Amino acid sequence: MKTLIKNVTVLTMDKEKTEYPDGYVILDEGKIDSVGSCQDLEQRQIESADMCVDGEQGIVLPGMVNVHSHIAMIPFRSLGDDCPDRLRRFLFPLELEAMTPQLVYTATQYGAAELLLSGVTSVLDMYYFEDQAARACENMGIRAWVGETVIGQATCDSPKPYGGLELCRKFLKDWSGHSRIYPFVAPHATNTNSAEMLKASYDLALEFDSLYSLHVSEMDYEMDFFQEKYGKTPIEFLNDLGVLGPKTIAAHCIHANERDISLLAKKNAKVAHCVVANTKAGKGICPVKEMVEQGVTVGIGSDGPSSGNTLDLFTQLRAAACFQKTKYHDRSLFPARQLVEMATRGGCAVLGAENEIGSIEAGKKADLVLLETGSVNMFPVYDPYSAICYSANASNVHSVWVDGKKLVEDHKLTKHSLYHLRQDLEREMGAFRRMAEKYADIR
Repeated sequence: MKTLIKNVTVLTMDKEKTEYPDGYVILDEGKIDSVGSCQDLEQRQIESADMCVDGEQGIVLPGMVNVHSHIAMIPFRSLGDDCPDRLRRFLFPLELEAMTPQLVYTATQYGAAELLLSGVTSVLDMYYFEDQAARACENMGIRAWVGETVIGQATCDSPKPYGGLELCRKFLKDWSGHSRIYPFVAPHATNTNSAEMLKASYDLALEFDSLYSLHVSEMDYEMDFFQEKYGKTPIEFLNDLGVLGPKTIAAHCIHANERDISLLAKKNAKVAHCVVANTKAGKGICPVKEMVEQGVTVGIGSDGPSSGNTLDLFTQLRAAACFQKTKYHDRSLFPARQLVEMATRGGCAVLGAENEIGSIEAGKKADLVLLETGSVNMFPVYDPYSAICYSANASNVHSVWVDGKKLVEDHKLTKHSLYHLRQDLEREMGAFRRMAEKYADIR
């Protein structure tokens, strides 16, 4: 099926940052057929289209890429938001008590709906029961990198510590070769895995040629642990262990120092920047300026809905700009165009997928977003990149395509009912809500 999208500003996000202020895009068989100015659009191209979408002066850009999340944590959203050290005080315990395969499935479906409705077409997810998360993402039509958690404690999907490693091996085998779901290895963090398990997880990733992603240099107590035990930072430790490489994605990296950044750049390791979760928890501001200056590839992540509360990237883009500008007292830092690139093409580079998605170029997979500019917050638009970073929000997402399939139209899901997804999740959360009650007063 051939689709013509016209009368839009097209931000291709290709290497030259080509823009078409009065542009069109043609999608055919799941890929981008052509892109250009409407004045160059030929009659035969119009006539050959099976569907024509009038963008009404909206903005078309590549689908956004969320490079770090825990989608199935939707049930935790707004629970204990102001509680210090809540990861150890009740998130870990409540996950162990209450998360089930079916809850992960229904919560991931709901979270994928939130992602799509906010213009995110690709996401990296780390959690438990990831076979169920993969099923949910497959059903919702989103493109997803899905990682089974490896951690040195009992979990909801493994009664023994590090049971996730064997689960991950099976998961990698079962989902290998899928066109939209990409399994990977996800050791939880530097301080929740032994050195041996961090290395074993990396070896498994090498065996299956998958990504390897974990939380790094995020916690104060994590930094203290490595300094006291090894006299190193977590990133130095990972480097000496031999697990920093082109397919390593280090999430957060709030406390990375100059030496750490140099190591990340040297090993071509990638960073997932989760500014809202980082600052909401009072952990600090990641030195993204220095990372970019040294050539580290940085993408934007939301973290889980328990940490950053929303899964969209509009929230992240605005915060990323404001916190970096404030940290360095420089309003000119991270112009909007650079941030939009980090949320699209840059995110694909983090995932190693920049040759397939992330820009609007002929032959690439048709993962696209159409933002409407008719809403009150979207007028006037002098600079479409600034409008995306500082004016737009998820409610401005009009249409979304993944692999050329229209999954969102007129601000609504096309293949699923959000009402029914929410009802399914509400029913499945009954036991979770009851178990969560004992943590209601935690401060």
